[in-house]
Amino acid sequence: MGQAALQSVDNEQALDVTSALDVVSQCADEGRKAREVSKKAIEAIRETGYFRAFLPKQYGGLECTPQEFFKASVDIAEQDMATAWASGIIAVHAYQLSLMDPKACDDVYATGPDTFICSSYNPAGAKVETTEGGFNLSGRWGWSSGSGHCTWVLLGGLIFDQGQENIHYRTFLVPKSDFEIEDTWHAMGLQATGSNDVVIDKPVFVPEYRTHHQMDGFNCKHVQTNPMYNIPWAQLFIRVVCTPAIGAAKHALKLFVENATASSTDPTRLAGDPDVTRRIAEAANLIDETEAILFRNFDEMMDHVNNGREIPMMDRIKYRYQASLVIERMMEAVDLLFNVAGGRSVFNGSPIQQIWHDVHIARAHVANSPVSFARNWGGVQLGGDNTDFFV
Repeated sequence: MGQAALQSVDNEQALDVTSALDVVSQCADEGRKAREVSKKAIEAIRETGYFRAFLPKQYGGLECTPQEFFKASVDIAEQDMATAWASGIIAVHAYQLSLMDPKACDDVYATGPDTFICSSYNPAGAKVETTEGGFNLSGRWGWSSGSGHCTWVLLGGLIFDQGQENIHYRTFLVPKSDFEIEDTWHAMGLQATGSNDVVIDKPVFVPEYRTHHQMDGFNCKHVQTNPMYNIPWAQLFIRVVCTPAIGAAKHALKLFVENATASSTDPTRLAGDPDVTRRIAEAANLIDETEAILFRNFDEMMDHVNNGREIPMMDRIKYRYQASLVIERMMEAVDLLFNVAGGRSVFNGSPIQQIWHDVHIARAHVANSPVSFARNWGGVQLGGDNTDFFV
């Protein structure tokens, strides 16, 4: 971690989730069976202040740096990746709310700083009609992680008022009274994320101030005084759906080493197996490199914004591509270990098998598919135009 992160850890608002980790571990199986993170685990994490990490201080938040937040996320994921995934998504929404009209924050946090928000940004199932003072919204949105714990939701939608050539994307903030959660999440990994569908059968009114224009996020438009909020919203969100895999891979490596040294009457035997030792070294190095890039990128972003500079667009595009590679790298690390983890790893309930499923399922998230992001970064380096406005 760089100097920016160290400064944050030293301040009085330092984020430490240590007290929640045992509870997260103990509740992991319960969450998988219930297909939702347990309330006990959520409460333990809440007590650490994790969900207030990105909330402005005026609403009772901590205004932690991204480095501090993602260090905590990795720590949680070392106990259970699904818990870190759902909790991180809930927590990061405070950052997006901070960029919106202050009246939106006033509405959400009127009942306290630990008001939880879920999301589904894919606009495919949304119906949006412009009306006086706002919009009428209805439709169905999938994969809303942690939604069972939340009383507000952020939903993506396209507005066609100006014709096909002027379509624009917005996020709509909707209270629990206006939507339903439909239980659809039956998955082979990340079961506890509770990534169910959000449904609005009849159009509901969403005032203009409870919307966030995509280009406002791209242009870092906001009213906050902390320069941290000049980091593009996309750079925070894309990391909550990949960073948990780093903690999960660390957990897999620990399990593998513990099993290897405890499963033989001669614990040193495997230390002489060149295939096993190579796999351990390569997996550990993949984890180390990926984590180093995470913190280096946020160190660079914080250095820019703290010194009043815009983050260069080329760097934003690079960071976006590098975030999309996290799952690929962590799949590789876990595969290296799982492939020689032994016969017991094939049985249901094997901890390392669960990690294998969790990391591979995370690859299905659109943000973790690197092809288009690679093309964009390579194309821009060759003089082409940026084609991604979520960077």
